Amino acid sequence: MLCRLATLAIALMAAPALTTEAWAAETVGGDRAFSFVALGDMPYKLPGDISKFDRLIAAVNSLKPAFTIHVGDIKAGGTPCTDAELQRALDQIQTFEGPLIYTPGDNEWTDCHRPEAGAFDPRERLAKLRTMFFPEPGRSLGKAPMTVESQAQIMTTYASHVENARFSKNDVHFISVHAVGSNNGFEAQDPAAATEFFARDAANVVWIDDGFRQAQETNAKAIVIFMQAEFDQARFPNGAMPRQSGFARILDAIDRGARAFGKPVLVINGDEHFIELKPMRNSRGKPIPNVMKLMVYGEDDIHAVRIIVDPDSPGVFGYVPLIVPENLGR
Repeated sequence: MLCRLATLAIALMAAPALTTEAWAAETVGGDRAFSFVALGDMPYKLPGDISKFDRLIAAVNSLKPAFTIHVGDIKAGGTPCTDAELQRALDQIQTFEGPLIYTPGDNEWTDCHRPEAGAFDPRERLAKLRTMFFPEPGRSLGKAPMTVESQAQIMTTYASHVENARFSKNDVHFISVHAVGSNNGFEAQDPAAATEFFARDAANVVWIDDGFRQAQETNAKAIVIFMQAEFDQARFPNGAMPRQSGFARILDAIDRGARAFGKPVLVINGDEHFIELKPMRNSRGKPIPNVMKLMVYGEDDIHAVRIIVDPDSPGVFGYVPLIVPENLGR
């Protein structure tokens, strides 16, 4: 895998609107090679960052990737969590010409209890978010949506978890997991928050386990798992994650699944707002074989990362920052 990222400046072009039938993904090599774009944690500073995000969307649209992944945080933590703000974010996301697969971040629901965010009930905001952004659980966002598998549809025990999705392209499996910053919403002193966390955490673990099972049974070449949260075991003594962490069981699931899978796994996340590519570590702070973790740009850096996928190459994944020159100024 490539550990050094080459900078790519993208000249923005006016791309015509495409219908679902007209949309055709780019080619980046052989018949099975393709690319997708990953981004998140934007726009934060309103109204100025709205135009910056529009420029980034235009850059993505000009590339015509197979699809785009949004790892959550569609607004800043201090922005009011009103229906109107959620709708504004959704309307902007829907200007992506190709399919867009979104997984929620903490800013749009977990942190909505903050006074500056409107002092909302986070569980009520999560319910609203699910209704607005996942009206058809088996279908992505974007102007040319694609079909996905939703956990809510195939696992009736987890019928409320419409946001967890999976799909595959050219023998590479993609799995979205609803894990967010702020300790994944786990607040032991808040019974309502703890109840929500344990239900979602259980759904996430089952979803990861079943995703690895499916990948093994279909002889997949690689797996991509994406979520909002940054785990950052470096903040804990000896790199080990305490069991009260809201991320321990998810990391354990990725660890055991990746070891059994034995092929390349890429974990994509946001949360900390800088680009970084490094080996993935488990809840004990130990590297997980064959797993790399890519954190995307965010907040002041309104850019994205383009991931080149060649299922028939040993490392499968290559990485190129997608920089919008006009967004470089503060």
